[in-house]
Amino acid sequence: MIDFRSEPRFSGLEPFKTKVWLSSPTMHGNEQQWVDEAIQTNWVSTVGANINEVERLICKYVGCGHAVALSAGTAALHLATKLAGERLYGQARSNTGTLAGHQVFCSDMTFDASINPIAYEDGEAVFIDTERGTWNMDPVALERAFEIYPDVRLIIVAHLYGTPGRMEEIKRIADTHGAFIIEDAAESLGAKYKLGDKWFETGTLGNYNCISFNGNKIITGSSGGMFLTDSKDDADKVRKWSTQSREAAPWYQHEEIGYNYRMSNIIAGVVRGQIPYLEEHIEQKAEIYRRYKEGVADLPVSMNPYDNEKSAPNFWLSCMIIDKEAMAPHVRGEQEELWKSESGKSSPGEILAALGAFNAEGRPIWKPMHMQPIYRTSPFITAEGFGRGKSNAYIDGTGVDVGADIFRRGLCLPSDNKMTEEQQKIVIEIIHRCFL
Repeated sequence: MIDFRSEPRFSGLEPFKTKVWLSSPTMHGNEQQWVDEAIQTNWVSTVGANINEVERLICKYVGCGHAVALSAGTAALHLATKLAGERLYGQARSNTGTLAGHQVFCSDMTFDASINPIAYEDGEAVFIDTERGTWNMDPVALERAFEIYPDVRLIIVAHLYGTPGRMEEIKRIADTHGAFIIEDAAESLGAKYKLGDKWFETGTLGNYNCISFNGNKIITGSSGGMFLTDSKDDADKVRKWSTQSREAAPWYQHEEIGYNYRMSNIIAGVVRGQIPYLEEHIEQKAEIYRRYKEGVADLPVSMNPYDNEKSAPNFWLSCMIIDKEAMAPHVRGEQEELWKSESGKSSPGEILAALGAFNAEGRPIWKPMHMQPIYRTSPFITAEGFGRGKSNAYIDGTGVDVGADIFRRGLCLPSDNKMTEEQQKIVIEIIHRCFL
């Protein structure tokens, strides 16, 4: 293990006295007011004024008809996936998921919370490769996927790191093939996308839409999430499922499988106190991105990209990708990695280790889901068609795998909105010295 602090190229730098985080909660004080009110009025369970108000405020901000506050973004994604399966294929038996026997096209570069609900509902994920312009689902690969699997009727799209995907093209493809879209906007609350001549908030671009209030998100409740829709019937169904599907009887009566997924009134109090600061947080994150982009402009790297004409990210995480010719030797196993310093070059492993040595938190890019051990037998589709089995002893490995390449060369930088400009300058200096 290299002791970066004793290396000559890092001389003069001292570790941060307090940790510079990737993205941590930012509290403002209002949160305490609403939490205290919930406790003082004894509304601490899964009903109360905070829940009602959070649902109203998010509907107003995002521009959707209905919101259901849930215990996590994962819960929202699960119920959205279950509901989509029911609407597409009919009500399932109590011991069978609504996607049994069906495949789902889904983003490959995302957290597994986007994907696991497919398995919860007995479906099979088909991973769609990433495009370089936004690091999100590639519409060309999606179109190829429909050529191979024409019967698929559900697409799950995630907006990576707060950057909207190419939703105009994805929506056009979905409409052509009669497919539903579940929009995973867990990381992108406050980001906007332009359809035609009108701007829309992410969280309104699919048939069913999900956001997260996890502890590291742009605003937080420490946990929590939301299901968003314009359909009252669909919102009512999710609300029912999220409260164990209890029927209106004087005893506990259940006619459908249910879940304990409703948001608590205490968590809703924290979210309620955060909502007024969403725009402020986005502005702070955007400034962090701008300073990184300017600060590393002289290095053989580039920042995570976005479509400037059609999207306005929330800049939740600032990320960086190293040019191919500037990559130092770097290999990863399942849980460990090896890297080697090389003059004029660097690697994600080296940069993250150096940041950690000086008390700053970074993180590798999301490992593509088609590379995860649990999903290695699932189909993976690129712009060229099937993305697996592209090489053997007699075939050169020329297959396209954009997500794997971004994972190999990319990393997430400290993006906490409480990081000072001076702290960020030191982070940028550490990155520079990794290339010496």
